[in-house]
Amino acid sequence: MVWQMSDPSPRKLIGIGLILLLIVVWATFVASLAQIVGRWPILLQAPFYLAMGLLWIVPLRPLIRWIETGRWKLPTE
Repeated sequence: MVWQMSDPSPRKLIGIGLILLLIVVWATFVASLAQIVGRWPILLQAPFYLAMGLLWIVPLRPLIRWIETGRWKLPTE
């Protein structure tokens, strides 16, 4: 049996582009807050940046679901 890589679907290519766009937009947003957050005590800055570093993942779940299935939400049964 020979393994063959199939061409990626347009949905996967669009999804990868959207993931990259999400990362760039989120990083720009967080960087734009640096002037304000930089004035905070370090013990407040650390949890803020930790939260911002994790929150961008929230919209990733439906996006990955769409890439894999073509649906934004799980079907209800």
